Parts: sequence; structure tokens; C-alpha cells
Amino acid sequence: MGIYARRPWRFVGQLSVDVAVVVWTVVWWLVGSAVHDAVRTVADPARQASGTVGSLSGQLRDAAEQAARVPAAGVALRQPFDAASGSLTQLTTTIDEQVRSIERLAALLGWLVFLIPVTIVIASWLPVRVRFFLRLRAARRFIDSSADLDLFALRAMASQPMHVLARISPDPVAAWRAGDATVIHKLAEVELRRTGLRMPAIASPALLTPRPPGQE
Repeated sequence: MGIYARRPWRFVGQLSVDVAVVVWTVVWWLVGSAVHDAVRTVADPARQASGTVGSLSGQLRDAAEQAARVPAAGVALRQPFDAASGSLTQLTTTIDEQVRSIERLAALLGWLVFLIPVTIVIASWLPVRVRFFLRLRAARRFIDSSADLDLFALRAMASQPMHVLARISPDPVAAWRAGDATVIHKLAEVELRRTGLRMPAIASPALLTPRPPGQE
């Protein structure tokens, strides 16, 4: 079961729209990724500062261990180094939390930039494609099961504008009731064109069997 119309002009139009939707999605994915990366770079100085502070904190811990080895005064000498190292560790924790907040914001903005325009387009495009697919599937089931085009002729009379019907026949209903094969063929052709199907080869006007006069 195809998802595209069998008529070339309709097929080209549908395929063009589908490709445009894919391109639109890819473009906004790239834009969202660029926004994510741009916002994420804001945290680069904080990352560098965190690394520097963490390194300094480690050096102070090493100094505290060295000071602790001094006989008698080691404990007293170590305390300032431990206090400074603890303060730097807390500062590193704060900086890392800020970095994580910026990264979460970058991810959120990136997804929003991607999802908002893509969702708007898909919300308009997808229902149309689904409705066409369902209509095409139903129509193909009927057209493949019988060469009788009366159903499509009736649908044409019920759904087509009056000026379209007038071009086919001055009185299409009377012609349909009379079994006019040419009018039935033209009406069915109009409806099948709207559905996206081709007229079956066995359904040429010369091969259609007219109904007896008065049969409905």
C-alpha cells in the first residue's frame, strides 16, 4: 500500500512537501544544536576556574600533610591549610553546580529552538498526510475490487463544486440515473483525481455497461 498518489503531478507535490518537511526538521536540528553549543560555551570560564581552584585545593591538602609532619607544632601548622583547602573545595562545588545549571539551560534552549518550529510544521503536515493515506486506502479497496465506478461518480456529485459538475453534464444526476457511461466515467475521473488515483484501464467509457433506463 503506497502513501503517495498515483497521478504524477499529485505525487510530485506530495513528495516535494515531504522533502521540505524533512529539510525543515534537519535545519532546525542544526540550529538547535548551534544554540545548545553557544549557550554551553558560556560555562567554559567557570569550568576552567573550577579546575584551577580544584588544583589549588589539592596543593593545599598536600601542604597540610607536609605541615602535619613537623614535630610538636604539626597539628597547629596544618589547620590553616586544611581550612583554606575546605573553603576552596566548597567554592569548587559551587562553581560545578553553576556549570551544570548552564548546561541544563543550554539543553533546554536547544530542544525548544528545535521542537517549536518543527512541531508547528508537523502539526499542520501530518494530519493532511494521514487523511490522504486513509482516503487513498479506502478508495483503492473499492477501485481494485470492481470496475463499477458508480460509487466514485456519486461521491463526485456529492462533493464537487457545482461549476465542475456543470462542465461534465447539464444534469449529471439524470445522466447517472440513465446509466450514461460517458458522464459516469467523467464524474468518477474527477473524484479519483481528487483522491490521487488513476482511472483503471478497464473503466473506459466504451467498456462500461450502461444500466437499464430507470434503474437506480
